[in-house]
Amino acid sequence: MGRLVILSGPSCVGKGPLHKAFKIFYPKLAANLPKLVLYDSRPPRPGEVDGVDYHFRTREYIEQLRDNSAFLVTDIRGDLQALELDYLNRLLVQGDALFEGNPFIAVELLDMAWTQKIKTLSVFLSPLSAAEIEELKARQNLHLETFVTDVMRRKLLRRTTRQKSILSLKDLENIEVRAGSAYKEMKLAWRFDFVFPNHDGEDSDNWDAFYYPIGDARLALLCFTEILTGGKSAYAEKWPQDLLP
Repeated sequence: MGRLVILSGPSCVGKGPLHKAFKIFYPKLAANLPKLVLYDSRPPRPGEVDGVDYHFRTREYIEQLRDNSAFLVTDIRGDLQALELDYLNRLLVQGDALFEGNPFIAVELLDMAWTQKIKTLSVFLSPLSAAEIEELKARQNLHLETFVTDVMRRKLLRRTTRQKSILSLKDLENIEVRAGSAYKEMKLAWRFDFVFPNHDGEDSDNWDAFYYPIGDARLALLCFTEILTGGKSAYAEKWPQDLLP
C-alpha cells in the first residue's frame, strides 16, 4: 500500500504551479505520484481540462453522490467537490497518490487515513511564515484575519485578471469568498506534517516566466521534492495549534 501525499493550502497560494513545476523538473518522481482527480461543481477555469484537472459536473449531479458511501463529498466555499474512495484505494494499491487541493478536504482525508492506517505525507502551503504571523500578532490595531484576507484578495485579483481581461460581478464575489476563507483554512495548517511559507502564489511570475522557478517558488519546489524523497529541509516549518488565534 502506497502513501497518500497531500499538498494543500488556500486558493491561489501556489499549489497548482508547484505541482506543474514538479512534473516538469522531476518527471520520474511525478510519474510515480498520480494526482487524484476529484469531481467539482464549479465551471472549469481557462486552461483546465475535464477529466485531468477535475471531473466537472453539475451541482445536482454531485449532490446525488452524498447518498453514496463510495464518495466523500465536501462543500468548498459554496462549490461541491467529491472524491471516489474506491478510486483512491486502487491508486494506493499500486503505489503513492497525490491529493492537491483544499484544506477542508485534506483534513477529512487525514482523518480517514488515520482510521484506515494509510500512510500519509502532508504539506501545507501558506502565504505567510510563522515568524511573520507572530510579528503581525504583536502589532496593535492590526486584525490578523483581515490582513490575511487582504493578502489573498490581491493574489486572487491578479490571477483572475490574467485569466480574464474583464472581471464580472460573479468573479469578484468568488474572489471575496475565497479570500475570506483563507484564514480559516490556515488555522488547519497545524494538522499537517510540514508547512511551506510561499509568497509566490499562483499569481506570481516566479513559477514560469523564466527557464526555472525562482524566489519562494523555487524554494517550495525544492522543499517538496526533498521531503517527498525522505530528506529534510530547513525551509519547512511545523506550526503549533495555537499559532493562529
